[in-house]
Amino acid sequence: MFNPERETMPREEIEKLKLTHLRKTLRFLKNSRSKLKEKYKGIEPEDILSLDDLKSLPFTTKDDLRDCYPFNHIAVEPSECARMHMSSGTTGVPVINAMTKNDIFQWGEIMARCLAAAGLTEKDKIQIMPSFGLFNGGFGFHYGAERLGCFIVPAGAGRSLMQLKLIKDLGVTAFGAIASYPARLIEVAKDNGFDFRETKLRVAILGAETWSDEYRHRIESEMGIKTFDIIGLTETGGVGLGIDCEARSGIHVWEDHYILEIIDPETGQPLGIGEEGEMVITTLTREGLPLIRYRTRDISRLISLEKCTCGRTHLRVDRVKGRTDDMLKVKGVNFYPSQVEQILLKYKGLSPYYQLVIETLKGKDDMTIIVEKADNGVTQRELEQLDLELYDFLGFRSKIQIVPEGTIQRVPGKAIRIIDKRKKA
Repeated sequence: MFNPERETMPREEIEKLKLTHLRKTLRFLKNSRSKLKEKYKGIEPEDILSLDDLKSLPFTTKDDLRDCYPFNHIAVEPSECARMHMSSGTTGVPVINAMTKNDIFQWGEIMARCLAAAGLTEKDKIQIMPSFGLFNGGFGFHYGAERLGCFIVPAGAGRSLMQLKLIKDLGVTAFGAIASYPARLIEVAKDNGFDFRETKLRVAILGAETWSDEYRHRIESEMGIKTFDIIGLTETGGVGLGIDCEARSGIHVWEDHYILEIIDPETGQPLGIGEEGEMVITTLTREGLPLIRYRTRDISRLISLEKCTCGRTHLRVDRVKGRTDDMLKVKGVNFYPSQVEQILLKYKGLSPYYQLVIETLKGKDDMTIIVEKADNGVTQRELEQLDLELYDFLGFRSKIQIVPEGTIQRVPGKAIRIIDKRKKA
């Protein structure tokens, strides 16, 4: 562990600390320059008698932050901030998170915890594959690795052949990347006779996208490594909000820095342990952009408040299933792309590269699943079994189109999984 004293705090102490920091954050926000303070008129920190009172406070949404572009949501003067990162959305209006020096220090702390939870120590060499720019990923990994004392290879995004060369030549033991990127590394490795098992690589820390257990198994099998799922948002301070550990029993969220709720996305009502809903985050130690009850739109469920076998006591949530705005509705059926991926990747003859193409034909929804073949592809019998599995899950027939490797365009950044032509009609 990076910070055992904090990571193994008894539950009672965690709850007391959260309540103290919640009141402090509310007071800080109300006395700040942030336009968001208008939400809390008539509400005083002393009104919060317990964490249960949190549910009486209003939500904060991404639209609230967009309406404040560029700096009206920032709690301190921009001149007091040291850097910024940006999250953009489909509307084209970005959200800026301006960070103070203390925010950057906090970011390094939680990222160091995440790297340590993945088994890294100061003896490791970590290759950072997310971009260093407005996207927060590259810098987040850098700050955490620096705090942990790792040797850093700041490769950035792309140039897959160079990434492989650095892994081998420099004796890299771990890398961080967006979740879909290892599929590209494996593809390039096969084309160039590169064997991951002839390297010292043992850990991959992946995030920024939803990825299934089947994809995880595929990556681990192909590369001979252990993968870890890291979560975080630009709005709440960047990557490092939480990570799963060796126990694989949920993602630890650092509760001395964040309060996590699971709510019904339709009603906004809090949900209990095991109930699936939307993650809502309250920041407890951020200065530039303190947020109370921020609706992330990520779908998960609270797994446990009990101590994990790894020794950490911070709550655990399930791996993110998708986003509320990622949910697809085809022929009246709601589902997430990751659920289709889970089925596809059961078949070794199919590649992690796939797309769901949805369009309206003769007044009705129609979905085609385009998936690249891997190795020798699938047999006719396997294809029939796949069709049956998809039908059992979806409740309707979808077309399955197996295409040669390399057919689906490789793009920098997050993979494009959905092509919904209905929106253009």
